[in-house]
Amino acid sequence: MLGEEMNSFIKVWLAVFTSLCYCHAMGKMVPKGPKRLTFLLPIVCLFLYLPLNLYSPHLGGLTAFFIAWLGNFKLLLFAFDKGPLNTRISLPLFMALACLPIKIQQDPIKENPSSKSQGKSKEGTVNYVIKGLLLAIILWSYNFIEYIHPNIIKLLYALHIYFFLEIFLAIGAAMVRSFYGVELEPQFNEPFLSASLQDFWGKRWNLMVASIMRPTVYEPTLRFSSAVIGRKWAPVPSVLSTFVVSGVMHELVFYYLRRVSPTGEVSWFFIFHGICLTLEIGLKKALSGKCRLPWIVTGPLTVGFVLGTGVWLFIPQFTRSKLDVRAFEEYAEIGALLKSSCEKVLNHIFYHL
Repeated sequence: MLGEEMNSFIKVWLAVFTSLCYCHAMGKMVPKGPKRLTFLLPIVCLFLYLPLNLYSPHLGGLTAFFIAWLGNFKLLLFAFDKGPLNTRISLPLFMALACLPIKIQQDPIKENPSSKSQGKSKEGTVNYVIKGLLLAIILWSYNFIEYIHPNIIKLLYALHIYFFLEIFLAIGAAMVRSFYGVELEPQFNEPFLSASLQDFWGKRWNLMVASIMRPTVYEPTLRFSSAVIGRKWAPVPSVLSTFVVSGVMHELVFYYLRRVSPTGEVSWFFIFHGICLTLEIGLKKALSGKCRLPWIVTGPLTVGFVLGTGVWLFIPQFTRSKLDVRAFEEYAEIGALLKSSCEKVLNHIFYHL
C-alpha cells in the first residue's frame, strides 16, 4: 500500500515540476495581466486535480496544502506580477517558492557572523529539539489512547498537528536555505505566546498562509471597503472575508483527505474566529489603546480560546473520518519498513565481516 502511494506521489510531483517549468516560461513570454492568467488557468485546474490521486493523510494532505491552495494562490498573483514569484529568479528557485510554503526574507540584515547570530541559531536548534521531544511524547502517549479522555485526545491531536507542521516545514525551509543560499521568513513564531487573536493569526500562526492571503484576499477587499465605508472600518470586512476564504480552502483540503462532502464545521471555525477577530479590532479602535490588559491575562485566554474552539469544531474532522487511524497505520508501515531496512543492512554487514 505504501509503495503504491509513493509511486503516485512521485508521479504527482513530477507533474507539478513540469507544470511549473511551463509557468516560468509563460511568465517570460506572456505579459502580465488577463492574458497571462489565461495561460496559467489550466495549471491551476491541474493543481486542483492532482491531490485526488493521493490517499495518504500525510502525503495527500501536504500536497493539497502546498499546491491546491498555496501554489494556486501564488500562480494567480504571478499572473499579475505580484507575490513571491517572478521570472527574474532561477527556475529551480521559482519551483521551490511556488510549491513550498516558503518566502524569501525581504531586506535581510547583512552582517558578518557574530556571537549573537550564533546564539540565535543555537537557540533555534534547542527550540526544535524540545518540540521534537514533545512530539515524540505525544506519539508515545497514543499507546494508552483507550485510557485517555476523548477531549484530551483531541487536545493531543491539536498539539500533534502544530509540532508536526512546525518541525516538518522548518526542515524543508532549512534544506531550501542551504541549497539556494537565501534567507527565508519563519513559518511560525511561537503561537503559544500570542497576546490576542490579531497577534495569533497575523503574526504567529502559519505565517506563509497569512502572507499569501494578504495580497490575494485581504488587500483587494480593503481597497474596495475603504471606498465604501472609509479607511477606519475597512479592515473589518477585509478580515472577515479573509477568514471565509481560509475556511473554504481548509474544507477543500479536508475533502482531499476524507473524500466526503464537507460538513461546514471547519468553515464555521474560521468564520467564528473571523467574527471574533473583527470584534477585537473594533473594540481596540473604540478604546483607542486606553485599556490594555497584560499578557499574563490575554495570553492564556487567547491560546485557550484557540485550542477550545479547535477541539470543538476543527479536530473532530480528523476523528470522524478516521484520519487519525489512517495516520497511525502509516506510522506503523513506516516503522516496519525502517526496521526491515535496518535488519537487511546489519545482516549485510555481518555477512561480510
